[in-house]
Amino acid sequence: MNMTRLAWLADIHLEFLQTDEVPAFVDHLAEAMPDIVLIGGDTGIASNFALFLQILQTRLECPIYFVLGNHDFYRGSISQVRAIAGQLTKSEPWLRWLSTQGIVQITKTTGLIGHDSWADGRLGNGSASQVELNDYHLIEELTGLSRQDRFKQLAKLGDQAAEHFRNFLPEACARFKNLILLTHVPPFREACWHEGRISSDEYLPHFACKAVGEVLVDVMRGHPECKLTVLCGHTHSPGIAKILPNLQVKTGGAEYGHPRLQELMIIA
Repeated sequence: MNMTRLAWLADIHLEFLQTDEVPAFVDHLAEAMPDIVLIGGDTGIASNFALFLQILQTRLECPIYFVLGNHDFYRGSISQVRAIAGQLTKSEPWLRWLSTQGIVQITKTTGLIGHDSWADGRLGNGSASQVELNDYHLIEELTGLSRQDRFKQLAKLGDQAAEHFRNFLPEACARFKNLILLTHVPPFREACWHEGRISSDEYLPHFACKAVGEVLVDVMRGHPECKLTVLCGHTHSPGIAKILPNLQVKTGGAEYGHPRLQELMIIA
């Protein structure tokens, strides 16, 4: 039986590495001999995430499916970075931005879907939260906004991700027994880990996407025969949350300057 080796990375933040450390990390990853690589966002910042992805594909020479994280937009704009990600998918042999890929077949029984997602400001204290992320000062579309307008924008971004999964998840469930969903932002409070605990109500609005979580629960309740595993990051703290009998979320851990392989999955 042929087995597919699937490597999952989350929040690798290669912008924090010295120039000579990036190839060393990629060489270490190549030692795992992945057939497919999943990158769950925060590869770099707006000015260099594309370069890092190109370095990864040059060394690994295998399909690399990626989503974008909030840091990938830093010192740039959402529209600009999305345009670059779309161009990479068109011009590079191995790079695929999952937000534009629909449903991907990994094996006969396992499929893949994904979207960047965004913390939509709806969980925890919601728009009453006083937390100020760098996002709100380093991403063009989020700078200079009133608190009310900021949370409207967050909700809009979260709803875009939810709509994507509403469009593709039902069909994916019908086609595959097992599904992997790659995203950056945890879609449930229970998956929003911080140092071994769930994030506080003050931070939850900025680190989880309620809209996506609602879609996933709704669809998976209607497809009990299909098993969905969500791979996310963003919080830098690892954890596993069992949302439904057929819906599990794995949140990746991370440390600036020390990228690592989250998991090597062997899929039949």
